[in-house]
Amino acid sequence: MGLDREWNHLEFTRHEIPAAHRPLEEELSFYNAVKEGNLIYVAENCIRQVFLQSEGMGLLSDNSLQNIRYHFVVTAAMITRYCIDGGMEAEKAYCLSDFYIQKMDKCQSRDGIADLHQSMCYDFTGKMQLLQRHNIFSKHIVRCIDYIYSNIHSRITLKDLAGYLGLSECYLSKLFLEEVGISIHEYIREKKMEKAKNLLKYSDYYIADIANYLSYSSQSHFTQIFEKEVGLSPKKYRDKYYRKSWSGGTDPS
Repeated sequence: MGLDREWNHLEFTRHEIPAAHRPLEEELSFYNAVKEGNLIYVAENCIRQVFLQSEGMGLLSDNSLQNIRYHFVVTAAMITRYCIDGGMEAEKAYCLSDFYIQKMDKCQSRDGIADLHQSMCYDFTGKMQLLQRHNIFSKHIVRCIDYIYSNIHSRITLKDLAGYLGLSECYLSKLFLEEVGISIHEYIREKKMEKAKNLLKYSDYYIADIANYLSYSSQSHFTQIFEKEVGLSPKKYRDKYYRKSWSGGTDPS
């Protein structure tokens, strides 16, 4: 049976079946709640286990476990795009989505997927809640921050950023300081330190490799900066925090 004939047959057989999907307004309200950082609304939705309710859930697979997997991916994709529209750094949102989808791929039960779905929704909502507390950045600064996040492993200069945005270095530097509250140089250093801390906690990479990955001129230079910013040397930081929260949530800063 060709695709057109198969679709027409399916449409005909379902013609008298009551609406099988939840009202669009209900779904959009949930995505908007995540985008706006409305943790109360999102928590209420999760407590009612709306995600697992078969009534209104589209049939994407005849296999019930596979069906819930597909719906998880759809939710992750929609939340990601709503959060980006709400101001979350695009690359950060996509990485967070990829992280949860990969975790879901290892789940072997509907309840396990539902629990992870709740964690994902709380995580995105919490991050958006924090974002709402800060000033709304201009389009230039949002693009600037997104560029920094996407290229954190490289050596990023003010000249690179100004060229990418089509602005003068002086204007960008002034605008960034006004909106973010710290200089571009300080912001890049903070983000590199956040990435370094994650790599020290959650990976087995040598410190020299981490220094090289983050484009520091040498391991000693990286160690000097890290110790000044964090208060511990990279080795002492790893000894103290290595994988202590390996199974407890995320830290994809």
